[in-house]
Amino acid sequence: MKTNPISIAPMMDYTDRHYRYFIRHISKEVLLYTEMVVSSTIKYASRDGRLHKYLGFSPEELPLCVQLGGSDPQELSDASIICQDYGYSEINLNVGCPSDRVQSGAFGACLMKTPELVAECLDAMRSKVSIPVSVKHRIGVDDIDSYEDLSNFIKVVSSVGVTKFIIHARKAWLKGLSPKENRTVPPIRYQDVYQIKKDFPHLNIEINGEVKTIESVSKHLKLVDGVMIGRAAYDDPWLLSNFDTEFYGSSTNPSKTREEVLEKMKGYPQRLQELGIAPHSFIRHMMGLYKGVKGARHYRTFMTEKIQQKITNGDFFDEIIATNLKYTQQ
Repeated sequence: MKTNPISIAPMMDYTDRHYRYFIRHISKEVLLYTEMVVSSTIKYASRDGRLHKYLGFSPEELPLCVQLGGSDPQELSDASIICQDYGYSEINLNVGCPSDRVQSGAFGACLMKTPELVAECLDAMRSKVSIPVSVKHRIGVDDIDSYEDLSNFIKVVSSVGVTKFIIHARKAWLKGLSPKENRTVPPIRYQDVYQIKKDFPHLNIEINGEVKTIESVSKHLKLVDGVMIGRAAYDDPWLLSNFDTEFYGSSTNPSKTREEVLEKMKGYPQRLQELGIAPHSFIRHMMGLYKGVKGARHYRTFMTEKIQQKITNGDFFDEIIATNLKYTQQ
């Protein structure tokens, strides 16, 4: 499998096609992920013509990995074929989400308790597609959280030929903690992930959890093969502004300034209208573009107003570019 050192984590209600299109004006190279799509959803949507609602994306978003949720090998296999036909770069199986909804469907983080089933699912998926298939998981779940448990999970799952593991360096508590608390309360254990790379040097090991700076990305990459960034990339998208030159050897980055990003987004509302999608759907994903910059509050207020007005064109970008330059250069 070709490695991609940086990726943006799949996040429900956040990493939709609009966020991904926006972020491509900041980095062309990082691997992007869809929100998790449940395999049964793909199964039924394929029957009634709604597939594009769940799997549609713009070509500019590539390279793009679709994350699937499920625990039925046949259903996941069928969904994988459909995703490959749609043009996705990779497919990932979710074995890390601790939400009640996911648990009720017997998949997500609870699957860590049954590594043999995970292996069966991934084997079925890999047997039907030619694009890479990976797995994203925790370091443990509930009381199954020792390094030996984690090592055994990796051993069993990799036995079917899976070589890419994205490891969130926290365990998950399936009862007593909300999904948000599961991202912050269990202690971060980077050393466990580093040790996995030492013990399984032939595997592609990617680390996830509390990665917030370019310096931390560089530090992790000395010890593992890849780094997945989550909330930090959403809250502060300009964090990625130098990633293409810093980590991919590109001669330039897609945009030199935040204003250049806004300029490139001007035509997007019209594009959404042509697709029959609410033209203002993307604005919320751009709220953090000026995070930490003088004038950021004015920018957020302006963008919030445009969401409330349900704008239908990109003319407002000229106004925000002009006023932002006034506020940020004072």
